[in-house]
Amino acid sequence: MHDATHKSQTLWLATALHAFTHIYQVALIPLYLLIQRDLHLTSDAQATFLVTALSIAYFLPSYPMGMLADRVSRKKLLAVGLLVNALGFVALAFAPSYGVAVACVIVAGLGGSFYHPAATALIARLYPNETGKALGKVALGASFGFFIAPLYAGWRSKISTFNGVELPHFLAGWRGAVFELGVAGVIGTVLFFILAKDSPAPTIKTKSTAPKEKIFATPLLWTFFLAASFVFCLRDFAGSGMASLGSLFLQHAHGYDAMQTGLALSCIYLASMISNPLFGHLSDRGRSGWAAMLLIGAAITIYVFPHAQPRWFPVLLAAYGFFFMATYPIVEASLMESVHDSVRGRVFGCFITIGGLLGNLSHWFVGKWVKNLETTAHDSQSYFGIYNLLALFVLLSLFGLYFLNGIRKQEHIAPSVKAEVHPLNPEV
Repeated sequence: MHDATHKSQTLWLATALHAFTHIYQVALIPLYLLIQRDLHLTSDAQATFLVTALSIAYFLPSYPMGMLADRVSRKKLLAVGLLVNALGFVALAFAPSYGVAVACVIVAGLGGSFYHPAATALIARLYPNETGKALGKVALGASFGFFIAPLYAGWRSKISTFNGVELPHFLAGWRGAVFELGVAGVIGTVLFFILAKDSPAPTIKTKSTAPKEKIFATPLLWTFFLAASFVFCLRDFAGSGMASLGSLFLQHAHGYDAMQTGLALSCIYLASMISNPLFGHLSDRGRSGWAAMLLIGAAITIYVFPHAQPRWFPVLLAAYGFFFMATYPIVEASLMESVHDSVRGRVFGCFITIGGLLGNLSHWFVGKWVKNLETTAHDSQSYFGIYNLLALFVLLSLFGLYFLNGIRKQEHIAPSVKAEVHPLNPEV
């Protein structure tokens, strides 16, 4: 058993690592046009592909990482992952060409892949009766990382001199932002390794004591799980698309620079610092109803956003983030509660391999979409269609809640606390 101090310390250290993980996922988004000019790229799609390549490397190894999380020290996995992630960004600051830049973001993505299977399974194990509340707190790290990365990167990218002296190439402009974020991650790794207490994955001694060693026992359970993974990848596609599309939309159609773009995009994640712990806690008394409400709210704000006057952009982006980002701890808690602890790392690894890998293709997709707009890329009405598509994807992801509930019922796993009636789903 873990005492309260150990549990709390582990929770907040996992939250800090969560921040670093998502800093590296979004730091490049407001820098697309600067990177494009510096590396002499021919299109927006090449710049946005850097985030797609990072995301592919991030999600593709998730299932093997989940297997490791079920078998070895989760503390060591988390520390090694952050170190590799950070070093990939340090190297990116020195990249002399586009090919080298792609290789650097792939290394960074591989490092990031260590985090979610190990951390999510670890927190679910430590907080079996308040999983949503605990994951909501951990999601504060993601909110902070998502918030600070575009804000810092956009601001730092404008600095190329210090006291009138030109900075070295790797410290100037977008490269300086990338380098400093990478160094911060290296320092974070050292502090985590010193402060964190190990919490090994559960060991499985015999078949009789661990009947859930197999991930899913029946084809029906696999069907429900794969269906949920694919449906929620539509949500992930929309979420990633909103970030990259927002960057290009604001810069092309409304003349924002990198700093203004980073400031606007950071509004998405600022509001989620409130909604993640709030709805994570509320969801412990009824997951599906709260998740459905949040997804519907997110879809509405996505639809409205490109139609609004520019003065309303920060408000709408904050509203979108308030609804959308809070769905993640709820869905993750629901998934973790639907399976046995001994397979949680693998289940979550498989889940984000499918959903995350396909969903994050949206960075490249929206870059291609905007490229095909050509001269109309400066007309805000040209973006209505793709924003409508992203809103539709969020609504379709509601079906994922049905499949997750199906897994729990088939596995005969009861909710950890007595559910309350929720207006959007009286049966939850």
